[in-house]
Amino acid sequence: MSTADTPTPSAEASTAGSEGFQRVTALLAELGHPHAPRWLGVPARTSQEAADALGILVGQVAKSVIFKRKADEAAVLVVASGDRRVDEKKVAALVGPVGRADAAFVKARTGFSIGGVSPVGHAEKLVTLIDDQLFRFEAVWAAAGHPNGVFMLTPQQLASLTGAPVVDVVQA
Repeated sequence: MSTADTPTPSAEASTAGSEGFQRVTALLAELGHPHAPRWLGVPARTSQEAADALGILVGQVAKSVIFKRKADEAAVLVVASGDRRVDEKKVAALVGPVGRADAAFVKARTGFSIGGVSPVGHAEKLVTLIDDQLFRFEAVWAAAGHPNGVFMLTPQQLASLTGAPVVDVVQA
């Protein structure tokens, strides 16, 4: 889907969804992001579901994966291309040993439920890494605080909005 084909939010999007979707929508507007979040008619909890709903390649989905750093239990967000698998050893080499984060941890640290974790607008500051494989695409789509919410951005905008380093964090 090209930038010119970007759908505009529907009328129900302004009232639909959750506090998380509304928080991300307000933050992106405040930051002057040119693409308002879109409310999908179906939940997109996986990269494949999001790609199908948007008519894009799975790799264009900027999925958010949360880990728990073992040393201090800090939340580590990896924003990765939907067609790649995050390599925990590569993440650990950059931020220290990490483990899986359960749904309660994800919700408490990000303010979002699994399947709707946005790369921005978290409940607390996260350690964040961006997968360099996202830069294969002109535009990518990320969750907007709810499984039905998404927004479009360039990989460069993602790096700018998050202030996160762009690194190799996926399996070869």
